[in-house]
Amino acid sequence: MRIAEIHIYKKEQAIVDGPYVMSTMTLTSLDATIVKIVADNGLIGWGEVTPLGPAYQPQHALGARAALEHLAPFLIGESLLAPRVLLRKMDAWLNGHNYAKAAIDIAVFDLLAKHYSVRVVDLLGGAEQELLPAYFAISKGDADETAKLAIDKADQGYRRLQIKVGGRSVREDIETLHKVYEAVGQRVKLVVDANRGMNASQAIRLSLACRNIPFVFEQPCNTMEEVAAVRSQIVHPVALDESIHDLNDVSRAITMNACDAFGLKLTRVGGLQQMCAIRDLCEARAMPHTCEDSWGGDILAAAILHMAASVKPTQLDCIWTATNYIEESYDPAKPIKVKDGQFALPKGLGLGIEPNENRLGDCVLSFA
Repeated sequence: MRIAEIHIYKKEQAIVDGPYVMSTMTLTSLDATIVKIVADNGLIGWGEVTPLGPAYQPQHALGARAALEHLAPFLIGESLLAPRVLLRKMDAWLNGHNYAKAAIDIAVFDLLAKHYSVRVVDLLGGAEQELLPAYFAISKGDADETAKLAIDKADQGYRRLQIKVGGRSVREDIETLHKVYEAVGQRVKLVVDANRGMNASQAIRLSLACRNIPFVFEQPCNTMEEVAAVRSQIVHPVALDESIHDLNDVSRAITMNACDAFGLKLTRVGGLQQMCAIRDLCEARAMPHTCEDSWGGDILAAAILHMAASVKPTQLDCIWTATNYIEESYDPAKPIKVKDGQFALPKGLGLGIEPNENRLGDCVLSFA
């Protein structure tokens, strides 16, 4: 079974109830890149990558499509039965751009699972659970409105909420966290995410001012080294997110004792194969982590759920996908949405969804 065709789509994803506000940016829509791989036996596999705008990290939509345009001619005719070999070849053909390679990797696993008449999770080691815990990320906003939204999401069944901070006065963030905790108490687990938007003194001040509020402090400062330097003065557990790009970063963070947990983005680390290696290292070192991505529609969400289902339950912190922030589903018959604070693992072969190509935007590149 070999790659016969590759088609690349560009899809604009409007944000429902936007904008989505973080410490360093405000977003109203995202530019998704969707990959369709057709095998020589007619089977189809789907992949996706949707960077969180052009300024969040080095990954960006135009870069993803440029990388895929470079890789696609080399991929035609390659075997789909040896995904690890294919990944090594992609690394030989193009240095870096792992987020773009992740879209290929996801599509290959979708195809392989259909070929073997199994789900993607079965190729990743098997499903530990069919219902998976979700969390909701509340974008940065007014303290009273944030608290009100936290109550609403707790009532909907979410047991983990992420509160965005940074990029404004620390006083406002402290006020927001106190009001949220007064509103929901310990009904939910709180994660406070600065998205690298604080300096050392701001992070320490926030943690000390909220020492009586139990929460996990996610990526308070820009680099792993900055976080490690202030960690002893922060009174909350610390998670790393934006500092983690690959297995080496996870290993280095553990060695440095820079954090207590990880927020892992599937496409940022390079796809399902790379994520499996990180999953196994985290299990060996008892490091809890999330399974998520920066953004993306149903294709990427399905890949995240299959990955998450293979994680040892005691190591799986929670799951986030952007599908609840996007109005349109690629597969209207089987949309991936949260119900009662949980995701259901898709049941069909492969990723378990069949995208409607009329919903995928414009096909901008084709190779055969």
